[in-house]
Amino acid sequence: MQYTSRYQSPLGGVFLAADELGLTGLWFEGQKYFALYLDRGHEEKELPLFDLVKSWLDIYFSGQNPNFTVPLHFTGTDFQREVWEILCEIPYGKTMTYGEIARRLAEQRGVKHMSAQAVGGAVGHNAISIIVPCHRVVGARGSLTGYAGGIDKKKMLLALEKADL
Repeated sequence: MQYTSRYQSPLGGVFLAADELGLTGLWFEGQKYFALYLDRGHEEKELPLFDLVKSWLDIYFSGQNPNFTVPLHFTGTDFQREVWEILCEIPYGKTMTYGEIARRLAEQRGVKHMSAQAVGGAVGHNAISIIVPCHRVVGARGSLTGYAGGIDKKKMLLALEKADL
């Protein structure tokens, strides 16, 4: 069973989803792939986990790096989960390219090459925005490409973190 809650961020409304294992979704309202993995029978209910997530977001939107983690429960393919786990390792204020993630995946899997485009598809389907920092993934040479929440929000999130582009 999934439960939902809402949060008002400086960038607009945020919709949260969780189950008994952890946070399953964090979407800007109206973004691409909004609530894609949300159970039809979800229930709006305040959970202690949502209090933790909202506290994390309050700290983040104050311009600071939250110094704690939130329990996550990824819903997706094995490949997507591998990509999302790499996203979680991108430090606050830093960026990584799709190609760098593809090379890292190839190394982890012991293969010569992984597709940066396939990585881009997995990044784009990340259901836990901000906390799983897909906004920190950039194109070759630091170009700001794709973000399900919108490029304007991606720019604002990177500016908030004072990211080195």
